[in-house]
Amino acid sequence: MHRRGVGAGAIAKRKLAEAKYKERGTVLAEDQLAQMSKQLDMFKTNLEEFASKHKQEIRKNPQFRVQFQDMCATIGVDPLASGKGFWSEMLGVGDFYYELGVQIVEVCLALKHRNGGLITLEELHQQVLKGRGKFAQDVSQDDLIRAIKKLKVLGSGFGIIPVGGTYLIQSVPAELNMDHTVVLQLAEKKGYVTVSEIKSSLKWEMERAKHVLEHLLKEGMAWLDTQAPGESQYWLPALFTELYSQEITPEEAKEALP
Repeated sequence: MHRRGVGAGAIAKRKLAEAKYKERGTVLAEDQLAQMSKQLDMFKTNLEEFASKHKQEIRKNPQFRVQFQDMCATIGVDPLASGKGFWSEMLGVGDFYYELGVQIVEVCLALKHRNGGLITLEELHQQVLKGRGKFAQDVSQDDLIRAIKKLKVLGSGFGIIPVGGTYLIQSVPAELNMDHTVVLQLAEKKGYVTVSEIKSSLKWEMERAKHVLEHLLKEGMAWLDTQAPGESQYWLPALFTELYSQEITPEEAKEALP
């Protein structure tokens, strides 16, 4: 039995139905987008009212400031994106993070001859607080991270390296890849590492381990102890907290500036 083909009328009818469905879908999508845009504008307005009402607490309370930053992030608002505009004028956050960035640079320069440009977030936090004095606005580690991320945008060599449960702040434009990061993480607990430990823990060949350590030595981020018992130890001064028992004075920080 010969099967009849689909007629031209049926094809046209089907295409018309598909076009109507597509048009309806476009209208629904546009309605949803308009509704979401309206809700977003309302959220931004409420956020501005909230900021106006609580601006003193946002300035003074680091925890409150973190929560406010998270609220801003949910709707794509970055109070630190510009030094001008509503957020800077209302909260002064642009000036706050700019000044904090300058203090971070001063501390890192003052300590560079000791740590080669690597410092733990905790140590950086302590040194910044010492330099700010008792009556200055309080600063949290989250504030430091946000300020450092702004410094990274300038291409100033600053970076944040996760190490265990904390972070190492890199303040020099040295090329550090994943191998270097893994070795830094391995050295976290004792402050130093050996070639044998790297080979055993990471299952690396000797040449790979030596290559990474030699790079850290060259950049001034590691010190070599050839008199250690057994084999040479590669110390990471950024992780050797005893080196920081001496306080950095504001005068020392200023002298380190170019």
